Amino acid sequence: GDASEGKDLMAQFKVAAKAIASDEKIALLGAIQSLFEGSMYTFVFLWTPALSPNDEDIPHGFIFATFMLSSMLGSSIASRLLARKMKVEGYMQIVFLISAFTLFLPVVTNFIVPPAEKGSSISFGGCLQLLGFCIFESCVGIFWPSIMKMRSQYIPEEARSTIMNFFRIPLNLFVCVVLYNVNAFPIAVMFGMCSIFLFIAAILQRRLMFVSDLHRATKATEMTAEDEPLNP
Repeated sequence: GDASEGKDLMAQFKVAAKAIASDEKIALLGAIQSLFEGSMYTFVFLWTPALSPNDEDIPHGFIFATFMLSSMLGSSIASRLLARKMKVEGYMQIVFLISAFTLFLPVVTNFIVPPAEKGSSISFGGCLQLLGFCIFESCVGIFWPSIMKMRSQYIPEEARSTIMNFFRIPLNLFVCVVLYNVNAFPIAVMFGMCSIFLFIAAILQRRLMFVSDLHRATKATEMTAEDEPLNP
C-alpha cells in the first residue's frame, strides 16, 4: 500500500544520503551536476528575453534550431574525447569555465553595448549573446555523455538513480525559485548568478579530479604492498 511504498522511498533516500556522506566523490559529482543543470534550466527560460529585451524581432525557430545543432556538435566532440581516452575530470574543468564565460556575456553586454530600438531586429549585443549561447549549448552537448561517464565510475549502479534524484530536490527548488522571481531581478543578475554557479562547478570538478587521483594512488600503493613477497 501507500505506507509501505513511503517506507521504501524513505529507505532508499537513507541509503542515498549514507552513500553521499561516506564518499566525497559522490557528493562532489552530485553538486557539480546540480549546479550545471540549474544554470542550464535557468538559461532555457531566459534566453528569449535576453536576446530581445526591447521586443526585438528575433527568429525564434532559427535560433532554437541553431541551439540544437550546437548541442549535437558538443555531443560529437564528447564522443571523440571519450574515444581518445581523455580524462573526463580534466577536460570538464575547461568546459565549465567556458560555460561560465558564455553565460556572463549578457552581464557584459548589458553594461557596454547600447540597447537596440524597440521593435527592431536583433541588436549587436544580442548577436554577441547568441554566439555565446551557441557555445554554451555545445558545452551542454559535451556535458551529458561526460557526466554519465563519471556517474558510472563513481556511483554504485544499485543506488545510482536514487542518489541522482536526491540531488535533483535542491535543483528543482532552485529552478522554481528562479521562475517565481523572474520579474523581481534583472536578467543580467540571473545570468551572473548562473555564471557563478558554473565557476563553482569548475572548482568542484578540479577537487573531484584531485580526490579521484589520490584514491587511485592509494589503491595502487595498497595493491603493490600486497603483491610484494614477505621478507623471510
